[in-house]
Amino acid sequence: MFARRMDRVRQAMAAQQVDALLLSVGPDLPWLIGYEAMPLERLTMLVVPAQGQATLVIPGFEVPRVVERGDLFTIRGWGETEDPIAIVADLTGAAGTLAVGDHTWARFVVDLQHTKSDATRWVRSTGVTAALRAVKEPEEVERLQKAADGVDRVAAALHAGEIPLVGRTEAEVSAELSRRILAEGHVRVNFAIVASGPNAASPHHHASDRVIQRGEVVLCDFGGVTAEPHGEPGYCSDITRCVHTGPVPAEFQEAYDALQAAQAQAVAAAVVGTPAEAVDKVARDRLSQAGLAEYFIHRLGHGIGVEEHEDPYLVSGNGAPLEPGNAFSIEPGFYIPNRWGARLEDIVVATEQGPLALNKANHDLVVVDV
Repeated sequence: MFARRMDRVRQAMAAQQVDALLLSVGPDLPWLIGYEAMPLERLTMLVVPAQGQATLVIPGFEVPRVVERGDLFTIRGWGETEDPIAIVADLTGAAGTLAVGDHTWARFVVDLQHTKSDATRWVRSTGVTAALRAVKEPEEVERLQKAADGVDRVAAALHAGEIPLVGRTEAEVSAELSRRILAEGHVRVNFAIVASGPNAASPHHHASDRVIQRGEVVLCDFGGVTAEPHGEPGYCSDITRCVHTGPVPAEFQEAYDALQAAQAQAVAAAVVGTPAEAVDKVARDRLSQAGLAEYFIHRLGHGIGVEEHEDPYLVSGNGAPLEPGNAFSIEPGFYIPNRWGARLEDIVVATEQGPLALNKANHDLVVVDV
């Protein structure tokens, strides 16, 4: 798997005339070699030259954490009195065009640019890696399915009333969702949004000390990163479901029904060859018919993989057609300030056989009076 990815990266580098690829913190590194750099003030950087062996430059005491893959890269541990910037600069040789990881800290980029004054062009690594990461390999889809299955079980527990809501704070419910995500085979929680009543009108609400009441919507958007063996990167989950703590007002049920229809229609529209923005438009048009267009204030979806948000993005202006293997969220929502809001989200993979929805948890607005 990693050897195949390295070959594809080198082909992309050649096509874009990139002489060396420099990857530090961020998702590109674990995707390419299975190692995730710690966000330290000490530099970790993979140097991938257009020709020849790649080298992982890493603090010496971090070397034991690396799963060695001798066919892909050598390890250059550096000591506390060495200059890692000089080591990286030396490894790039006479490279004229350098592609730097998008998440690389500015302190390292600035120092590298000063040291590598002979470089003629600096570009972002996304030009090399983003399109490759956006097309998931079969084993990646399997891992995304594993991640989706885990959060589906958490959503099922929410629907079944196994997670008490009324009388608890949003923060308490968020903490329980987080514990359950970890128990379902995730190694890390990326987020566990719990937004109740009027707070559901804030798409990225931070779970607060507000006590959940009877007779209101509770929006739960949660996901994490799976634990994988052999130093391989984990894959992300992301799901949103809404429940209602008691009888549902007719106005809210009507709006939610339109949301559910918009989400289902957008999933069905996510076929290979369809422009990403066209899928967004399907959901937006359905919500517009229900008078909710002005309250759908974000893009329809984002790609997902080793990173929770990555290419492709389903948004107006992105005319790129969906490709087999693209994995993305489909998550329309409506947010009416000071009243309420709702969102419904699945992870979907575009395949030659049609859209494959990875999340199967109930899409209805379930009444949970607990």
